[in-house]
Amino acid sequence: MTDALAVLAAGWGVLMALSPILQIRRMLERRSSADVSIGYLLVLQVGFGLWMGYGVALGNPAIFTPNSVAFAIGLLTLFVTIRFRTAPSR
Repeated sequence: MTDALAVLAAGWGVLMALSPILQIRRMLERRSSADVSIGYLLVLQVGFGLWMGYGVALGNPAIFTPNSVAFAIGLLTLFVTIRFRTAPSR
């Protein structure tokens, strides 16, 4: 039972990790990231990094895999957010 739950949780975790692609698509369409919080994204990145380390330490791919995907997609999201950040209007 726990193995099945681990596979299900890891699979759903990968789907969750891919969900920021929807935000990336929106930023690309609008050519703006003005309404996206960089601080929020950075907090998530630290968390994904910590969970990746924990998964490696345990030798647990159910923890490591989704957090690795989330970390990679998070880096992409940060890159696009910074790329489309505009200077505030005066």
